[in-house]
Amino acid sequence: MSNDLSKLAARANDAETRTAAAADTARTDLERDVSSARASTEAQAERLRGTAAAREPKVAKWWTEVRRSWHEHVVQAHEDVDTRRAEHDVKKAKRRADHAEGYAAFAIDLAYSAVVEAEYATLDAVLARMDAEQAEQERRSKRLAGTPS
Repeated sequence: MSNDLSKLAARANDAETRTAAAADTARTDLERDVSSARASTEAQAERLRGTAAAREPKVAKWWTEVRRSWHEHVVQAHEDVDTRRAEHDVKKAKRRADHAEGYAAFAIDLAYSAVVEAEYATLDAVLARMDAEQAEQERRSKRLAGTPS
């Protein structure tokens, strides 16, 4: 799990670097980067669905709802972005930029919350494993001492 958190931190750093450089990027290059990031988002969402499905017997029922809700949110957000991109009026373009910035801020907040939740879940998993190992050790000690478990 620690390795997964390290990968997450590295990916967040990459996102920060690419975002900071975006303002100085040529429009065609930025359009390509946006398209690539969107494809990456969709691929990651598909991987997440697969990972969650594989772990589903071990994961609480709420995860299925979170996954479904997130998928619906991403689909709707991408549809909204596509619709707004088709608008060329200056006012509409400014509103689209405001909307895109708001969505980006929300996505960052959501990702931050996910990192905090991942930290909690990882630490809780380590603690649960320690508890299980301690319980197993106590059971063995009782068995060796001749005490029924």
